Amino acid sequence: MLRAALQLGSVPFIRGGKLLLNRFSPPVLILLYHRVTTLESDPQLLAVTPDNFRAQLEYLKKHYCLARLEDDWAGVQKPAVVVTFDDGYADNALEALPILEELQVPATFFVSTSLIGSDREFWWDEVERLLLCDHGFPEFFELYHDGKARRWTTADAPARLRMYTELLPLLREALPEMRDEHLERLRAWAGAGSQGRASHRVLSVDELRRLAGSPVATLGAHTLSHSSLSTLPASRQREEIIGSKLWLEGVLGQEVRVFSYPFGGRRDYTAETVAICRDAGFTRAASNFPGQWRSNADPFQLPRHLVRNWDLPTFKEQLSRLWIA
Repeated sequence: MLRAALQLGSVPFIRGGKLLLNRFSPPVLILLYHRVTTLESDPQLLAVTPDNFRAQLEYLKKHYCLARLEDDWAGVQKPAVVVTFDDGYADNALEALPILEELQVPATFFVSTSLIGSDREFWWDEVERLLLCDHGFPEFFELYHDGKARRWTTADAPARLRMYTELLPLLREALPEMRDEHLERLRAWAGAGSQGRASHRVLSVDELRRLAGSPVATLGAHTLSHSSLSTLPASRQREEIIGSKLWLEGVLGQEVRVFSYPFGGRRDYTAETVAICRDAGFTRAASNFPGQWRSNADPFQLPRHLVRNWDLPTFKEQLSRLWIA
């Protein structure tokens, strides 16, 4: 009887002191996806298969209030969930959107704009293609970065995997033009071109417009080059943030009011970044660290939870932990 009395509508039982808090100050849980597709290799763990994605959405729709990122959440009467996507992969329009539309689940898509309509991959995917895919390799790779010479042995797969794990954070902290130079050197070393894999393609302009035209979709900005903003001077941050907003507005013919920080950890943006977003006319900005939105939360540092390729039992277990975190 007590357990039944403590249920919040159809929301599963929430243990401990969080229960009363959730009743009187209903939280909003923001979920972060990147891709909905099936990949042979996914070292960044960004892809959720269409079957798992459908099962996750069906569960959310059955058990929770579903809100939009741009909604006024002050009127939320019980714990709610918001679905978001980062980056701008083509499968957002080709595989995720049809499922969202069929189930009538709203979602916000934050798009990094510099590669839209190109045959290039995002830089982290290109590093995977050049290092981890199956082709012949030289015995070592050298790079001069930040005043230091770096050298990796690359003759076998374990060595290349070590290089991959060490190179990604280095490129993440590099200025966009320096990262491009390093990628060009890596392509020359691997004997490969810049054309990406169809499986890792970014949105075309038509696909972007298809997303923007859907009644379940909201489009948000995600910088030009997907750089960690805290590594850039203020002028470059402003260029990245406002540039992506203006580009999207010009292509879509509609105002873009929401933003998400690339990578989104607390070290990936600064108080100055937040101020630029406010001044640019955004109403909300999403981060990428655990937590729930409540009425006293900073709208420019919205916490989000990354969703992996979980089957339904695992997804339900993960959600139950998030509500009491």
